Amino acid sequence: MEGNKVTINDVARAAGVSKGTVDRVLHNRGEVSQKSKEKVLKVIEELGFKPNLYASLLASQKERTIVCLIPEHLPGEFWSLTDKGIRDAAVLVARYGVKVQIVNYDQYSLESFREACSSVIESKPSGVLLAPMFRDESLTFVNALVDNGIPYIFLDSKIEESGSLAYFGMPMYQSGFLCADILCGGREIPEKVYVVRIARDKQGLSDPTADRRNGFMDYMSRHYPDTQIVNVFINPKDKGEIYEVLDRSIGSDAGNKFIVMFNSRIHLVAEFIAERGIKDSRVIGFDALQKNLEHLRSGYVQALIAQHTDRQAVDAVNAMADYIVFGNPLAKKDNFTQMDILTKYNCEYY
Repeated sequence: MEGNKVTINDVARAAGVSKGTVDRVLHNRGEVSQKSKEKVLKVIEELGFKPNLYASLLASQKERTIVCLIPEHLPGEFWSLTDKGIRDAAVLVARYGVKVQIVNYDQYSLESFREACSSVIESKPSGVLLAPMFRDESLTFVNALVDNGIPYIFLDSKIEESGSLAYFGMPMYQSGFLCADILCGGREIPEKVYVVRIARDKQGLSDPTADRRNGFMDYMSRHYPDTQIVNVFINPKDKGEIYEVLDRSIGSDAGNKFIVMFNSRIHLVAEFIAERGIKDSRVIGFDALQKNLEHLRSGYVQALIAQHTDRQAVDAVNAMADYIVFGNPLAKKDNFTQMDILTKYNCEYY
């Protein structure tokens, strides 16, 4: 058989046993005498038999499902790229007999998140990918996953106290530190910095960029302790209300305006600045959404800190599939996406 691929039939003939016996030894199931088992294992070693793992997995007919719990989104929004990465990965892991399901929730509704978590637990998946918008409720959810023996991975943001397999996303604290340095580093000492934030659920329990904001604040307190940090809360679903709030705060101040936003919605601020004709501003945001890039090119946003969320989603799904199918532990707990700094001069090549 030298030069040819060794088959399970070859192993059975050489060991003097049935094909079924070889299959039971390979998968450690059913009754096989110790003598037959030793003969089969010896022949496998001598012949260099390598079982077709993909075929074995598919033949086992064991259903494995990875559920990805992410916010609802419209085309072109931040989570649409993550959604694309998940769907791309679903094609890759299908070869292992793994199915991938996406469950969405309203990131502005605690009740919607609770209902989504409940439906995931009831479906009894093999593994879960989670974007934890609501800290306390996310902890309750992951504790339920642990109780049910379901492994999970955090995507885009994480909760430090939890026992997740891993995290895939940007280093949040460091990205906030970097944001502050791009905004202010080596420039005049700003009198004020406006931090534009999303007014999320009514209870104020959803704060996915908290670690990023902490990094920003630590940088400012260390290098610009006298700068006033002004938090401005906007409703992203109401343009009229956004302009009213920004007119009362940012629009009424004279002099240079330093503005940051820690999520992917900096285009909301840039649109206001463009329509009001405000020239004396320095604006820094996150994520390479098309709307953000348009304002980066036009000069109303000076820099974006970007990441390839589709790639991190692919990596996360693949890692979970590798774990639940083959039992392979993840090489790293924190799988950080690189932080890319985009300006109008390099954004066309991203």
